[in-house]
Amino acid sequence: QVQLVESGGGLVQAGGSLRLSCTASGSRFSVYGMGWYRQAPGKQRDLVARIFSQGATNYADSVKGRFTISRDNAKNTVYLQMNSLKPEDTAVYYCNSYPTYWAWGQGTQVTVSS
Repeated sequence: QVQLVESGGGLVQAGGSLRLSCTASGSRFSVYGMGWYRQAPGKQRDLVARIFSQGATNYADSVKGRFTISRDNAKNTVYLQMNSLKPEDTAVYYCNSYPTYWAWGQGTQVTVSS
């Protein structure tokens, strides 16, 4: 079973930046599409960004132009560079395959203060 470990979250002021990382255990990471998801308190978990195995990317409209997803298949790691952060970006951020096949990790908290 693949295990996912997210890191890089924290408290940042509006307009600041953070870089999230997610490492997946197991093999064949490179064949999977990967996604970053987020869940704010009292809300459902939503897809924020995804990257396909060949490198193509898609973003939710709310983060387009501010967030960048990337991957390093040699390290079984997917990244989310978040710039120009807004208070509404506050959430727990998770990674998973896209579509989701694996158990969720613990996530990493991102808090953006105004």
